[in-house]
Amino acid sequence: MNPSNSLEQKLLIIKDKISASKTNSVIRNRIKRIDLKKTREGLLKDKTFLIKDNIAIKDEPLTCASSILESYISPYNATVIDKIEFEGGVIIGQTNCDEFAMGSSSEFSIYGSVRNPFDHNLVAGGSSGGSAAAIAEDLSDIALGSDTGGSVRQPAAFCGIYGLKPSYGRISRYGLVAHASSFDTIGIMSKSIVDVYNTFCTISGQDHKDSTSVDIKVPKNPSFEDSKFPKSVGVVSDKILKNINIEIAGKYRQLVDYLKSKKVKIIEIDLPYFNYCIPAYYVLTMAEASSNLSRFDGVRYGNRANTKDLSELYIETRSKGFSDEVKRRIMTGTYVLSSGYYDAYFSKALKVRRLIKNGYSELFNKCENLLIPTTPELPFKLKNNLEDPLKMYLSDMFTVPINLAGIASLNIPAGFSSDNLPIGLQLVSNSFKEETLFSLAHILGEEEIFEAN
Repeated sequence: MNPSNSLEQKLLIIKDKISASKTNSVIRNRIKRIDLKKTREGLLKDKTFLIKDNIAIKDEPLTCASSILESYISPYNATVIDKIEFEGGVIIGQTNCDEFAMGSSSEFSIYGSVRNPFDHNLVAGGSSGGSAAAIAEDLSDIALGSDTGGSVRQPAAFCGIYGLKPSYGRISRYGLVAHASSFDTIGIMSKSIVDVYNTFCTISGQDHKDSTSVDIKVPKNPSFEDSKFPKSVGVVSDKILKNINIEIAGKYRQLVDYLKSKKVKIIEIDLPYFNYCIPAYYVLTMAEASSNLSRFDGVRYGNRANTKDLSELYIETRSKGFSDEVKRRIMTGTYVLSSGYYDAYFSKALKVRRLIKNGYSELFNKCENLLIPTTPELPFKLKNNLEDPLKMYLSDMFTVPINLAGIASLNIPAGFSSDNLPIGLQLVSNSFKEETLFSLAHILGEEEIFEAN
């Protein structure tokens, strides 16, 4: 190796950091396989990327942190991987996550739990906790995750970084292992809002391999020169803030006061059908997960049990291959789709989702952006919520409405608590209006309004 090569030096430093890391965030690196002689040009030249272990990289393992796919090697690249490499990005490894992206703490993994970089006794958030923790530790410039109900924004908040959940259809899902297909999005994490924006511009756009991707123009030359405050921002009431962590509420009010000082019109809003979002989300996503994961049966993909009876093959393969949380979601999803319960649960949840989507559309008729807490609590202790699934699900109460509506959201770092734990807040825009999020986030980052604490 030539030590004068800046990318080479950068990779050597990263390799040492990964080896020294105690967070269990990176499960495999491919630094030795990177071609340093390759000429790289483009928007992401020499930027390093870590990829969540549910996004396909050709000739690399694609396990989704699950026993059932432990030996599976991807035969192709996800569309986002091809686009990153075309613009000069360097894929250096893969990150830990909740099995099949089902979780809010990155504790449901065959590789073990991801630990929070700020306190190794706490969770990093989930399901993209490995990607978030790795970015917080400076193990890469940028990381990709997936966001079905908050799985990019919640760990980004817990680890003190930026985390973008784009509009549904904005980024191709081709090569992303499906959890709940009408919710899943590939998201972007970084300490730099410029890096998030450049990656967004690179990987967005229509893809004929993904019928849900949308043909909407994406900026080709990203710039923050024209950044400006939104004309109006919708904020939640004190009634909601009184029910969340007091220090998160304090940072929220601090940002609201700052926006007021800049003459931004502040409009108090009610979050549409807020109390129905968690039930509707889990009914729908578990039903879709039940359908999507039926393909993992020991015949077509991954590991299989050793038995001669076909029925036994299915039962033993799935019993041994899936963790308790994945089994819980498959069984619940199968139940709500079954005869006699479809109309009582799944059909009603679809109607509620439509009401939620319409409610947010009405909000954006009067507000350019929304400001919402990302999480109700600070990072919690490892194993704290494992025995209480409902408590775990409620940690996503502020993120799942965004996925139900299919709109865009960006977690921004909002300083630290008195115990030096990261706090995050969500900026929200209407579908395909991500540029307004980047613009406001850039201004807030330049102003450093949370640095005092």
